[in-house]
Amino acid sequence: MTTTTSGAVEVSGARRRYGGFEAVRGVSFEVRRGELFALLGTNGAGKTTTMDLVAGFGRPDAGNVRVLGHDPYRERKVLRPRLGIMLQEGGLPPDLTVSESAAMWAGTLTDPRPVTEVLAMVNLRRRERVRVRQLSGGERRRLDLALAVLGRPEVLLLDEPTTGLDPESRRDTWEMVRALLADGVTVLLTTHYLNEAQELADRLAIMHEGVVVTAGSTGEVVAAHPARITFALPAGVGLPALPGLREDLPRVRAEHGPVTLRTDTLQTTLTELLGWARRHDVELDGLEARPASLEEAFLAVAGEGARA
Repeated sequence: MTTTTSGAVEVSGARRRYGGFEAVRGVSFEVRRGELFALLGTNGAGKTTTMDLVAGFGRPDAGNVRVLGHDPYRERKVLRPRLGIMLQEGGLPPDLTVSESAAMWAGTLTDPRPVTEVLAMVNLRRRERVRVRQLSGGERRRLDLALAVLGRPEVLLLDEPTTGLDPESRRDTWEMVRALLADGVTVLLTTHYLNEAQELADRLAIMHEGVVVTAGSTGEVVAAHPARITFALPAGVGLPALPGLREDLPRVRAEHGPVTLRTDTLQTTLTELLGWARRHDVELDGLEARPASLEEAFLAVAGEGARA
């Protein structure tokens, strides 16, 4: 995907307090035009508050937020036609049908997509005469998404968009988001599904207790964490010194059992290990090697926060 270097969303040193609780404490990040940027974090990390600041629902107590060069709170009227927003709760009138809800929302927009087109995008054409209160939770989320893209937004804000969706609907939503990205739409996404971020995000940030702990591409974030090699050794067999390990291991194991090596140089460590095993005719039972994952990076952030 080709993106430019100009920021569609720029958050710099943003702070937001509710009474005595500071939900966002100096958050900074940039979302480039045409990319998908994912905000991840534990419950209460400040993701939704940050999203609210970007959407213009509140203004930061300190710092700056800009969307397409505008202050989203002070210049909401100018910016609103260029934004699509999907909240965690849509709040649609329960007695309207699906098509009536979309038509009502289209009436507030300057250049909406045809209602039938957008309902087809989220696979709700067969449910267009059903009242909102009769929809399942997943169908309501799909309707919320339809309304968010109805106005052909330049920037799309998605707050937990696939919560409550079945796996097939989640995959369909991913494909829809990819198509929007291909058309040049910029997407800021919050999600609890790490595989969703790994599938879609060009870059991401992991938040904890109101601050951004780590940010970058998925590869950059994951690279800060060690790869793993697991296997079982026969009793009494000692391990050699291996390069790249994160911790020292006992050289002789008292009994047959699993060994887990954490290494910063997976290929080098694995090559040395296999060479040693071949030379000494040692079977590495259940051998498995894999790089770090986004889940491990996320859990490390959460674990460090809990220890703090």
